[in-house]
Amino acid sequence: MERQKLMDLLDRSLTAFHACSEIAKILEENSFTQLKEGVKWNLEANKGYYLVRNGSSLIAFKCGEGYSFNIVASHSDSPCFKLKTDFEMKVDNYRKFNVEKYGGGIFYSWLDRPLTVAGRLIVKRDGELRSVEFSSSHTFIIPSLAIHFNRTVNDGVKLNPQVDLSPIESILNDGKLDEEIKNFANGEVVDADLYLVCSQKPFTAGADDELISSPRIDNLTSAFSSVEGLIHGEEKAINVVFVADNEEVGSRTKQGAGSKFLYDTLLKISLSMGKTEEDLKDSLNSSFLISSDNAHAVHPNHPELSDPANRVLMGKGVVIKKHAGQNYTTDGFSSAIVKQIFDKAGVSHQDFFMRSDLPCGGTLGAISSSQLSIKSADIGLGQLAMHSAVETFAFSDFEEEVKGLTLFYSCSMTSDGYESVKIDF
Repeated sequence: MERQKLMDLLDRSLTAFHACSEIAKILEENSFTQLKEGVKWNLEANKGYYLVRNGSSLIAFKCGEGYSFNIVASHSDSPCFKLKTDFEMKVDNYRKFNVEKYGGGIFYSWLDRPLTVAGRLIVKRDGELRSVEFSSSHTFIIPSLAIHFNRTVNDGVKLNPQVDLSPIESILNDGKLDEEIKNFANGEVVDADLYLVCSQKPFTAGADDELISSPRIDNLTSAFSSVEGLIHGEEKAINVVFVADNEEVGSRTKQGAGSKFLYDTLLKISLSMGKTEEDLKDSLNSSFLISSDNAHAVHPNHPELSDPANRVLMGKGVVIKKHAGQNYTTDGFSSAIVKQIFDKAGVSHQDFFMRSDLPCGGTLGAISSSQLSIKSADIGLGQLAMHSAVETFAFSDFEEEVKGLTLFYSCSMTSDGYESVKIDF
């Protein structure tokens, strides 16, 4: 994927709903056919298919020659703010948005940034409820408090989400956003899932433009790299992309990694091939799941916060994430499998460990593995400012991940549990 195309995708993918729509467009441009849940599937070999749940999670797949599964899981959501139902508040001549936090963001980074409102509207048309994607044409802002009102602000500030993180809607008009929504909907708006998101345009950084800074790098870079790998893979196995919603709030939703969305899809693929659920469980023995979610690169101003020996550097390849407490699913065997594939593809890779005296975040990998008994590993891109309104990564690492996942989607495995694994390229 070209650099500018990736930046444009990050820019347009304002919410999980928009991200899934962008991925669906890419898939359809490459001859994938959309399927629906709740109906019988008639699948053809070597043809691409995809399905969407809740408008915010997506699974795409191609059936190859063998009966095992190569799966890459990532997530579509990012920390932001969600608008409450009665989203307008008035203070003097200000109209403000009433919002609540979604996920664990670095919320001071949202102050004085360009923001917009996006998500989905639930619209009643001709007696039917329909989901309609929406993004406002307006820009909004959360203003900082001037230093003259808080002389100790540079010593650290604690933001109250109800008080300090309310964006200005307008100083001139009442109900401006509400009016825009009604004009857009072409029907009765019954309810909505609307978010305040960062609308900062992606930009390159560094003397050689080697870095990209953008909202939603975590984790849309992983989602887009998995889709690229699926499209260009050679499908010796059944290749699957799983882009799940709600990872930032725990994944315990019908469209999250904690749901049975992935397992139910694999079962339905199996049944359409004349296999049984028992066959599916057996096939998972020779299957593999890669959880692709980004990792922390060494911070140039705080290198002491990274592990003293295992140093993740941007521009040095894909990160393989490890943790003794199994916050990541990688173990020695699954790491060796990934490294063998990446070495065959000529892909640079590096190991990530958190400092032993710092808590370690988790990913959707362990949650997905709780639904599937399958060998798995966690990988990602090394990045800076994770969960900031604008994050930073090296484009060359994205290219390396695409190359590695393309080969992953071009191989198949035979396995005797954890006694032996043979990879067929």
